[in-house]
Amino acid sequence: MNLRHAWLLALAGLLPAAERPPPAVPPPPAPAATAAAVPAAAGPALPDSPAVNWVLPIFSDREGHRLMKLQGTEVRPVDGRIAITNLMITTFTGDARAAVDSILLSPRAVFSPKDHTARGEQTVRFIQDDVEVTGTRWAYEHAAKKVSLEGDVRVTFRARITDILR
Repeated sequence: MNLRHAWLLALAGLLPAAERPPPAVPPPPAPAATAAAVPAAAGPALPDSPAVNWVLPIFSDREGHRLMKLQGTEVRPVDGRIAITNLMITTFTGDARAAVDSILLSPRAVFSPKDHTARGEQTVRFIQDDVEVTGTRWAYEHAAKKVSLEGDVRVTFRARITDILR
């Protein structure tokens, strides 16, 4: 794992302490500076550049089965969460089959690794075998297997509907 990805995972609390990247090395002191001219020392700075082509697999605690995979073309830490460009969340059945259950796509989103939730203001596309949902201003809760949409909602069913008018 390279350090660019390690700092993001460490910030999100996803790396054990033993795997956390080493702290940033402070620059050498400036020569002959007066006390008034030296700014207060700040904590270790995070890299300015984002992690690119980022992938985060999430597995169950007990059996180690795949639960979800997050992907993004660009990610940055934001207040204990992760801002993701071109988000793709693939959820799996959570058993040994590891079959794909659903896919969620959005151009911009914020993911919270603590509770496995995501949200965004821009468009979202949620795809399952028998339904596809699009909309804006959305939220995803992995534990509840729930997607909420607030605007421009469109639902397309791919299931056979019989006796709908009875």
